[in-house]
Amino acid sequence: MKEAGALLEQMNDRSREVFRRVVEGYLASGEPVGSRVLTRTLSEKVSAATVRNVMQDLEFLGLLDSPHVSAGRVPTQLGLRMFVDGLLEVGDLEATDREKLDATLGSNTDDVGGLLDRVGHALSGVTHGASLVLTPKHEAPLKHIEFVSLSHERALVVIVFADGHVENRLFTPPKGQTPSAMREAANFINAFVDGKTLSELKTVMAQEIVRRRQELDSLAAELVESGVAVWEAEPDMSARLIVRGRANLLGEDAAEEELEKIRLLFDDLERKRDIAEFLELAEEGDGVRIFIGSENKLFSLSGSSLVVSPYMNADRKIVGAVGVIGPTRLNYGRIVPIVDYTAQLVGRLIADRQQR
Repeated sequence: MKEAGALLEQMNDRSREVFRRVVEGYLASGEPVGSRVLTRTLSEKVSAATVRNVMQDLEFLGLLDSPHVSAGRVPTQLGLRMFVDGLLEVGDLEATDREKLDATLGSNTDDVGGLLDRVGHALSGVTHGASLVLTPKHEAPLKHIEFVSLSHERALVVIVFADGHVENRLFTPPKGQTPSAMREAANFINAFVDGKTLSELKTVMAQEIVRRRQELDSLAAELVESGVAVWEAEPDMSARLIVRGRANLLGEDAAEEELEKIRLLFDDLERKRDIAEFLELAEEGDGVRIFIGSENKLFSLSGSSLVVSPYMNADRKIVGAVGVIGPTRLNYGRIVPIVDYTAQLVGRLIADRQQR
């Protein structure tokens, strides 16, 4: 965020240190941090009154907040974003965490889904949060495509893969489509389908529609485009979102307000059909990305944080994502390298299976 970066540049050394220690104290304890505590840890010897004045200035800038009448402060969402972008120190992956994650690959099974399920369990256990693993879409070569009209507003595309896998996906066809237009669209696609994956076919179709649009009935052309789009935009029929570690967010001392936030978080997850949003989030930047509170529309109600990273197949194409969700006071410095390593681990797993 440019706003957070500009604020950081405007702060002097004392303000930066007070701000950093408030955030670090809050992330460690979950409790507001008071001026008296800070005076014992600051590198510069100053009075509690001076620290309180600095904290008030930071509160005026929107970086800190006073949740109670007491003098203690907690970081706001803007403050956390500024800390993560400008002051966060990311540690190295601990050897014990690496060993636990590596142990998930101990099986020689070809069941990628089962392996990713174990990766999710391990990631949840290592981070003490809730883990997310978006499994890859089915990318086997295709054999045949058919469009079936169900009503004026609903149609079915039947996708037959060369390995025998069959998928049926519902979508909204162009208005006024006819059975003949649907047959024409299917025939046009099937002329190019053999041996190509869905993503490869999408690229070919985009080129062919432009080049040969006059040969196609306008409705059939729209149906081809609509069909290709639905294969990419609705991967929930061919991808799976694994969520593990709900119990990790339900500590014995959790306040009722926190329990309600966690309930909203998992309600959000259970309602989301378009899990491609995780891929969209991951694809917007390289490596690990951190979304705090309402920055992440998936969890806007719960005010949770998401640390997410994409993983790639042997062709260096993003095919899934792994992440950790939890309260905004996550230990970001520790979580980031864990998520990064897990994404690399899953990427190698997928690439190895793809090359067999």
